[in-house]
Parts: sequence; structure tokens; C-alpha cells
Amino acid sequence: MSQATKKRVLIVDDAVVVRKTISDAIAADPALEVAGVAQNGRIAVDKFVALRPDIILLDIEMPEMDGLEAVRALRAIDTRVPIIMFSTLTARGASITLEALSLGATDYVTKPSNIDVTATTQTIVQELLPRIHALCHLPEAPRASAGVNSPPIVPVKRFPHVPRTMLPPKIVAIGVSTGGPDALARVIPLLPSNLSVPVVIAQHMPPIFTSLLASRLSSKSALPVRECVSGEPLQAGSVVIAPGDYHMVLNQEEGVIRLRTHQGPKENFCRPAVDVLFRSVASVYGGRTLAVILTGMGQDGLKGCETLRGLGARIYAQDEASSVVWGMPGFVAKSGLADKILPLDQIAGEITRAVASQVAARV
Repeated sequence: MSQATKKRVLIVDDAVVVRKTISDAIAADPALEVAGVAQNGRIAVDKFVALRPDIILLDIEMPEMDGLEAVRALRAIDTRVPIIMFSTLTARGASITLEALSLGATDYVTKPSNIDVTATTQTIVQELLPRIHALCHLPEAPRASAGVNSPPIVPVKRFPHVPRTMLPPKIVAIGVSTGGPDALARVIPLLPSNLSVPVVIAQHMPPIFTSLLASRLSSKSALPVRECVSGEPLQAGSVVIAPGDYHMVLNQEEGVIRLRTHQGPKENFCRPAVDVLFRSVASVYGGRTLAVILTGMGQDGLKGCETLRGLGARIYAQDEASSVVWGMPGFVAKSGLADKILPLDQIAGEITRAVASQVAARV
């Protein structure tokens, strides 16, 4: 890739060792270059105006102007430049990160709580560089340098769009990743309090984040939203989010459908994984499922949607224009699996209409 076409990254962190480690990793990536570095938000805002980088990596806790203030200031200047928060995996870090996302940050990566160069480098290669590539619309970043093989990209198999008699759904299953907290905040609060089916969600997030996300969504929604507790019965009119670092599945146990969590192998580099959830939903509800794939990197959910569509389930995918990254919904849409490809602001209404058809059908 020529120097002129490299994507330029502004690195903002008050720790010298973190700035150096990220800079070295970016310098080793032929598609990227360091536009500049800053040790606090105030300097970052000035450098953004002067340098106009393609993407910003932003720490949260910094002197003079912290990450939250910096997001506000940057978004007042530019509403489109991707901003990735780079925060520690703590309750405070998670809470502030979710606040930053609500203020307009694009995505986040959790970094080791202690400054360990080896661990930080591994996080940068496995988590940060792939997100930079996705948000800058570059080919997928190789992970092999960290000793990790990227999941194979499954060739898109076109499914013929033939008319199907779709039964009214008895469950809504949502899969989402990059850009998910904001997407869910714009969908879940619009679902009505009398929704007659359960909603289950696999959002790619680490521990701590999912419980905080559930609390934030619940405070804004007519439906109760909570993080899954393994063994609880699935209830209509509730929204359950898979906990970070656990797969969530549905089991039929002595006539009761229960939610279970486990730490089986990651799929598509993810735990929780959408495919794991969707397979279990398919085994319990089959064609009586409405599957929704929202914004996200990669292909997680594609195989699950193949299984569900084969059973007659409805599948909705978010459209490219409203997605932060059109990876997950894009693969589903391009394969012909999606019954509807929708902008984000129409998804809650379409879910509500589909579920209302169940009430009208009385089945």
C-alpha cells in the first residue's frame, strides 16, 4: 500500500509506554501510519484539527481533559471520524466507556489494567488493529503475528429468495457486535411494554460491560432488560443479554425453556457468540424465530441464520448505511438470507409488527 493511501492514526494516551507500544504496532502494519500522538484530550483536539487523522485511539483517564470531555469536543468538530476508546477492564472503565459510546465514540478495546508490554501488544494485535481496519474500511488485519489464526472467511453462498409461509415468531434473537451498544439503545427502548415474546441478545462484549449495558438499557426501556443468570426460565416480555465471556443457550428442560450459560470454545473469536445462541434458539423454536443481525465485524451469526432460515424463520439485517461496520449484517444480506434489510431506525417497528402478527394469529 502506498504512503498516500495509508490510514492515519492519532494515538491519545497519557502513558508513554502505551503510546510507544501502539505506535510500534501501527508502524508494522503496511496499511496504517501514526499521524501523531497526544498525552491528553486537550492536546488531542488541537492535533486533530491540525492533522485530520482518519481514526483516533483515545484513552479515558488522562490529565487536563479526559476521554469523555475529548469525545464531546471532537464530536463538536467532526461527527464522522471513528473514535476507539482504549480503556481498562474495570467497573469504572466499563461504565465510562459506555458513557463515551453514548456521547459518540465508535467502538472500544479493553487494555490490561497493569502496563504489561507483552499483554498490551497482544491486545493491540488481536483486538485493536482489526477494529482499526474495519472502521477504516481496510482488508482484515492479520492476527498471525500474535500467534492467533484468523477465522476463515466463509464464501458467501447465495440462497434463492423464494416465497415462504413464515409462521408468527415466538422469540426474537438478536446478534450484534461493533457499534452494538448504540444500536441496541436505539432499538430496545422502542419495543412496547406488551411485547408478547422474549428477546435474547448476543452482544460481543467482555465481562462487566454486559451487566452495565443491561442496566443502562433497562433504565430507558419499557421492557425489563437484564444479564442472563444461568438456569433462569425464559419469560415473554423480557430482554436477556448474554454475559461477557459466556455463551448463552436455550434448553428445553421438563417442559420449561431455560437459559443456560457456559464457557465452551470461542466461535468466530467470540464468547458470547451469535452462532451459538442462534443454534440453540433454532433447536427450541425452529421456524417460530425472528432473528435480527445488527452492526458488527466478521461473520458471526451467518451460520446460525443459515440454520434458522432452513427451518423457516424470519431474518432481518441492518442496512449498510446505518451500520458502524457492515460485516455481520452484510454477510447475511449478501447471502440472500435476510427477509428484510432495514435501516436501524425501522428495526424496532418491524420487530413489533412481526410479533403482533402472532397475537393476531392466536397461535
